[in-house]
Amino acid sequence: MLPADWRRLRAADYPVPADAPLSDLTADLTELLGHPDPELRADVALPALQAWIRRGVYDDLLVGLGDGIATGLTKGLGESGTDSVFRRVGSATVLAACVARDARRPLLPGGKVLDWADRIATWFLSERDLRGHVPGRGWAQSLCHGADAIGVVAASPHCGRAELSVLLEVIGERVTAPTAAAWSTDEADHLAAATLRLLRRDLVPLDQVEMWVATIGDRAFGITAGTGTPDPVAANVDAFIRALYLHLALAPRQPVVRPDLLLTLVAVLRELHPSFLGTAGFDGPAASPSYTR
Repeated sequence: MLPADWRRLRAADYPVPADAPLSDLTADLTELLGHPDPELRADVALPALQAWIRRGVYDDLLVGLGDGIATGLTKGLGESGTDSVFRRVGSATVLAACVARDARRPLLPGGKVLDWADRIATWFLSERDLRGHVPGRGWAQSLCHGADAIGVVAASPHCGRAELSVLLEVIGERVTAPTAAAWSTDEADHLAAATLRLLRRDLVPLDQVEMWVATIGDRAFGITAGTGTPDPVAANVDAFIRALYLHLALAPRQPVVRPDLLLTLVAVLRELHPSFLGTAGFDGPAASPSYTR
């Protein structure tokens, strides 16, 4: 199909064309997931595949579709600043849609969902292209889309306590991963939302979650040696702890660990910002930069 045909499809709310084999249509859409034109990528390919998955078009083909889409997670992995990031991000989002479809209507063996979960997590930890908006190309936002995919996987009934514990560690590793620049496009909120979806399963015990938060918080006390400049990783950790606190405090459908975990997050925030949130309260300009003890 030509780009104009796909745009007409979008205008009609993505019906499945009757004049072309589904396999050919799927191959075209899969290629468009990595297209440099943001309209074809984000307004045609991604929503079309998501709609067809959600409507059950692929119910009898879901394993093959997911396996094929999963190969896109490794296309150009390790690159940064190239167009290959769009294929990886789109692949993670579509694969998550396959997992979500199974959660609504059981169609897949548990082993297949866990295999896809492992592929998503491996990509998420390995992704190096963390750009937000790319001039002339639209949004990449690999961390945001990756976190959303992790959240979908965490909600799957195929994930038990052991799998959720692994996903929690994956989120923690991504939050504290070395980076040259602090986040700037809602990454903290997407990661916090994914964490909350995981915690809502009420399978990971409180002591494990509290230790996880404390370990992440410790990373935020770093400071770039000899420069006095806050470490961007520390800034990211601080943003994540704040976002997780707000999501836990305000979001509906709270996990059972909520009351105690809120206290833990408050304690970490007080440590991170003693001049403002310490027991003595704010009594003048901070004597030292944030993220230091």
